Parts: sequence; structure tokens; C-alpha cells
Amino acid sequence: MKILICAFACLKDPDRRFGGGEGGEMSLGWNVVLQLSRFFEVSVLTDSGNKEAIQKALQEKQLHNINFYYINLPVFFNFTKKGIQIYAYLWQIKAYFVAKKLHNENKFDVFHHVTYANDWMASFIGALLPVPYIRGPGGGAHKVPKGFVREYSFKQKIAEKVRSIGQWIFKHDPFFTIGQNRAKALLVCNYEAKNAIPKKWQSKVYFFPVNGISTKNLNPLVNRNEKQDQFAIFTAGKLIKIKSFDLAIKAFKDFSKKAQNSIFSIAGEGPELNNLKNIAGDLNSKNKVLFKGWLSRENVLQEMLNCDVFLFPSLRDGGGNVVVEAMASGKPVICFDLAGPGFHVDESCGIKIKAENPQQAVKDMAEALERLYLDKDLRLKLGQGARKKAEKEYDWDKLGDRLFEIYKKAL
Repeated sequence: MKILICAFACLKDPDRRFGGGEGGEMSLGWNVVLQLSRFFEVSVLTDSGNKEAIQKALQEKQLHNINFYYINLPVFFNFTKKGIQIYAYLWQIKAYFVAKKLHNENKFDVFHHVTYANDWMASFIGALLPVPYIRGPGGGAHKVPKGFVREYSFKQKIAEKVRSIGQWIFKHDPFFTIGQNRAKALLVCNYEAKNAIPKKWQSKVYFFPVNGISTKNLNPLVNRNEKQDQFAIFTAGKLIKIKSFDLAIKAFKDFSKKAQNSIFSIAGEGPELNNLKNIAGDLNSKNKVLFKGWLSRENVLQEMLNCDVFLFPSLRDGGGNVVVEAMASGKPVICFDLAGPGFHVDESCGIKIKAENPQQAVKDMAEALERLYLDKDLRLKLGQGARKKAEKEYDWDKLGDRLFEIYKKAL
């Protein structure tokens, strides 16, 4: 079979996740392309900005069955990159005409829209190209709970409102509706995304994560050197409001009063850094909260191996790749029961807490930390469960096999 893939985001500098890059999307696009090339002849439409990284990877891996076609918009559209999703929407219009020409030459059997991995933007190719259409995985229905938005600044509240209004407008785009009607399969990455799909399309829905891991990440060379005198907590992500690192620091403050030998390391950069340092306050002078700045993926994985618990306080994360990586590192995860993290984590591998309001969240996070601190057997049991689940459900090769099965069912 000949598969045409739209992967606007694909591979370009996926390591810049915590400093402003789009590592999750880039990694998703690249890995889905690699997995589908195991079974099919694959042609990929991607943004021209990814060309250098992709060509380098192709030379290193000597991959077969993959042809990339690089598309860019005229320079006078560059101003829309400030809202990259708008640029991607306009980019897809041009991509359709490229796809139409390629289809006349190659006669594709299937079109698959992969990135951007949202569930609200139209795919012009999916709506108009006369071949079976598969979309996803994607998400976007998850929102910051109202109890937390109340404490946001006016600007942050406006940003959340604009996001919701924008999604509503995009979902009422006639090309979006046409595409959803035509789709043979709609892949979603969390429960909120599934629940947001209208009943008439529910029969086409399949769960499929936007995050995965490679086999080498399941076999780390260095394991944690247990230190009896120190309890290490680690987190990572872009330092923005929706990630709620402020709540994590407040929870750690309460917890550390009972656990004097604890430290909390935070990897990432972003506009919230100064605010987070202020919240950490006197703990900083005692080297209790360590701001690591941007770290390479290799160093992030090493930090995971060296910690006891991975704490991920994000309130709006469709995927949350670091959660899967922490699971693969054999670490118990504490997170909100929301979106991607809530989908990844269950009682076998971590502790999920409710997201009602900031005060409740801080209290429950601190209690979860204390529970794992006091019960080493539980900590190790959950870590082992996390590792098993990561190996069983998130290894990219196994995800590729699952994707192949979805193709067979849907087509």
C-alpha cells in the first residue's frame, strides 16, 4: 500500500522541549512515519523548516520506503508563526494542492494526518483527497479546571478563553466536518478527547498515545545509586503557568518540613522562572529546590534515573512525554488525573490526584509525596509497575504494531 502522511511537525530539534521547542509534536510525527514505513511505502508532506534535520537522520539511518516533500509558505505569511497553529492551518491549504498533484502521479491508497496532533483543526487533504482518510492521534479538548483559572492573571485568563473560542471556531469549519465524516479512523490520545467527539463519529474512535519511547530508553545503562540520606524528586517541562510548577513547589515546601533530607529538581526554561524562584524562597538558600535550566534529553533521562519520584503537576497536557519517559525509567509518577498524564498513569504505576482547586491540589500533592517517602516498598512497586506498563504499551515498535492493526480494522 502507498500511504500519504501529513506531518507538519517532524523531527526538527525535538530536544528543545523544555526551552521553547515543540519536541512532542516533532517526535510524534517522526516516529509515526518510521513505524508506518515498516509496513507501507510512505510519502510525507512536512514543513521545509524540518528539512535539514530529516535529511541528516535519513543519511544516518539509511531508511527505505520513505519519501519526504518539503512545503513552505511565502515569506509574507511568516508573521502568523507567532501563533504557529494559524501558520499550520494556512500551510495545509498549500499542502492539499501538493497532495493532489502527488496523488495523480502515485495513486495513494490512504491519507493519514498526524501532526499537528490536535482534534479541532481541519485537514484539507483529509476532506478533499479521494482516498480513505485516517486522522491522529490527537487531542485538545482538555482544559484548565475552573478552580485553577480563578487564580490566573487577567492575561492568562484571556489566553485560556481565546484558546476555547478558537477551538470552537475551528471545529465549525466546514472542511473539518467534511473530514471527520470521511475519516475511517479517529485516533485520540486521552479520555477528554474521546468524550468530546460527537456520538455520530464515536464508532471510528481508537485510543492511541501521542507519546512513545524507543527500546534503548527501556534499557538504561545507569541505574540509581540509592542514597539513604536523600529523597530526590524531579520534574521537567516548559516553565509556563499551565504546567503549575508553582503548586508543585508549594507542595514540596509543606512536604519537606517532614522530610528534611528531600530535594526537588526542576528542569526547564520559561517565563515563570522568576516567579517560581520567588515561591521557592528560603528553600533555595538551603539548596532544596534546584532549578536546572534547559537540559538535553540525555540529561533529563539521567535525572529521572537518579530520582525517587517524578512529579508532574501540569493542568493541560494532551500527552506529557516526560511522564512516559519517567515510567520507562522505573519511577513512580505523581500527576493530576487529567488529559495525557491521567491517561498514562494508573494505580499500578503512580498516584493521580484530583484537580479541584489550588489549595486542595497542594495538600494532596504533599500527601502523595509523603506517602511515597515513608513507604519504600510501595515506591519500588509502583516504579516496577511503571516500567512494565511503559514496556508493554509505549514502546514505539509495539505502537507501530498497534497502528497496523488499526489500519486493518479501519480499512
